[in-house]
Amino acid sequence: MKNEPCAHIETVETIKRPQRQECAECVKIGASWVHLRTCQTCGLTLCCDSSPHRHASKHARAVDHPVIASAQPGERWLYCYPDDAIAEY
Repeated sequence: MKNEPCAHIETVETIKRPQRQECAECVKIGASWVHLRTCQTCGLTLCCDSSPHRHASKHARAVDHPVIASAQPGERWLYCYPDDAIAEY
């Protein structure tokens, strides 16, 4: 993992924060999650790769939305899936 911004992360101008502290897809299927991530393209909040269903990374691959932000209280970082890059904000 690169600990520096990539071209995808650099395009994020305003950080999208979660509307609700829940994974939209896990709620639909009655599943639980570990941590939450918010897509910086569309604002959808989904579960992380430590969660059983890994909805955030599935979403990123399916719709080509590369950058997520941690939706965990107190965490201030962005991650780019295609470039495996992380940056604090």
